[in-house]
Amino acid sequence: MILSGHEIRKQLGDNIHIDPFDDKRLNPNSYNLSLHDELLVYEEIVLDMRKSNRVARVQIPEEGLVLTPNQLYLGRTVERTETHNLVPMIEGRSSIGRLGLFVHVTAGFGDVGFAGYWTLEMFAVQPVKIYPGVPICQIFFHQITGAITEYSSDKYQHNRDIQPSMMFRELGGDTSDEQLELAFSVGRNVVQPPR
Repeated sequence: MILSGHEIRKQLGDNIHIDPFDDKRLNPNSYNLSLHDELLVYEEIVLDMRKSNRVARVQIPEEGLVLTPNQLYLGRTVERTETHNLVPMIEGRSSIGRLGLFVHVTAGFGDVGFAGYWTLEMFAVQPVKIYPGVPICQIFFHQITGAITEYSSDKYQHNRDIQPSMMFRELGGDTSDEQLELAFSVGRNVVQPPR
């Protein structure tokens, strides 16, 4: 069963943490999360699952940034969430979907115990202009039955930024200190978009 908006509010500070929280973003059975002001784009032409692929950081200016088709953009939510005893999930808002913008490719399913920012795998069907702080997706919560083992991945748990894929850690790829630093620092050079 999915929690109602009233139940989400009731469980805030206990099983559900959303920071910052704005009551105006609470829906009948979900909560709207907003887009942070930076994106990551992969610099590689071919992405290799066994490696930490290079990324560039792109600033989303107040006047907006046009996303182009056939390009994956990694973003993140402004809000940090933490969930216990429930399964968190995100989906795009219908108003965003009607503009042809996907907010996740496949990773809308969260785990019990996840704590951090949600990385968004954004993909545009046609050119679309986005803005920092826009309510981009919605989080909702499923009840779960049975014994619970909380999520404790050393890849994405308690993240503090946008997270590119760390599949290379599962596949026994390059886990040298240099590669891990690349994965976690994701280049602090901010690319200014063309005006």
